[in-house]
Amino acid sequence: MLKYTAKRLVDLIPTLFLVAIIVFAITRMIPGDPASTMLGPQASVEDVNRLREQMGLDEPKLQQFFQYMKELLHFDLGYSMAYRRPVAELIMERFPNTIILTIFSLIVSLLVGVTAGILSAVKKGSIWDYFFTVLSLVGVSIPVFWLGIMLVLLFSVNLGWLPSTGIGNMSNGLVDYLKHLILPGVTLATIPMATFSRITRSSMLEVLEQNYIKTAKAKGLKGTIIVLKHALKNAMTPILTVMGMQISSMLGGAVLTETIYSWPGMGRLIVDAINKRDFVVVQGTVLFLAVLFVLVNLVVDLLYTVVNPKVNLGKAAK
Repeated sequence: MLKYTAKRLVDLIPTLFLVAIIVFAITRMIPGDPASTMLGPQASVEDVNRLREQMGLDEPKLQQFFQYMKELLHFDLGYSMAYRRPVAELIMERFPNTIILTIFSLIVSLLVGVTAGILSAVKKGSIWDYFFTVLSLVGVSIPVFWLGIMLVLLFSVNLGWLPSTGIGNMSNGLVDYLKHLILPGVTLATIPMATFSRITRSSMLEVLEQNYIKTAKAKGLKGTIIVLKHALKNAMTPILTVMGMQISSMLGGAVLTETIYSWPGMGRLIVDAINKRDFVVVQGTVLFLAVLFVLVNLVVDLLYTVVNPKVNLGKAAK
């Protein structure tokens, strides 16, 4: 396992290098002058040129890229001229909010999605099976931005049950914080929830047809024990695979969700940085998210050995 982990961490280097190249190229293709955008339309030409020089935008693109890579080699994500703060400091300030939102959404999507998938598999062909199947198809297909707006209209504007924007204050109690978390959390969890439901149903149906399950039924074991103790454990490998991808997609999908609900996380930071043409912040946050994606998938791969000891990571490391 140590050899496999070391190999995956080494593979992270070319991945991040490629991401750095792509992000650098894309940010330079965004229309508009960052210096002019930051200073506003009333700024003088001298002030704009001075800021461009401070940001290094007056240098050739190739030289800018080499300077950017040199900073990365020193673990320096740069300095934001728009926020007047180091990028690493901005990320560490917003990252906990994104993680809280992602973990909450993951818990909701797993609880609801896996439960729905199990019920669909156990009651195959019943009205519950058709209900959860249709619901999962709708959940996968529904646009996140539309769902977010509809939830705000229903629960915030019409019913007034939940706040529509911002993050709760723990000084006002846990209930206030959870109220602010519910709408963005459910919005972000919808697609993963539907995906977990479909994968769990498919995996459970395959496991329930195995001979050892039929033997357990013949021995008179209770259906709940058979499903939860024997079937679900052996159906977890595909669910874990999907979970790694869904966590990554939720971190990326937080851009839309955090913008809709004004949630002060990394997604909102990226959107604000793009609007301000703050290339340094965009580069740093995207690169940071790329590292998270790789590490999340690595952790999921290592969890395979816990769920299924037959998985040999040593061979994968060769």
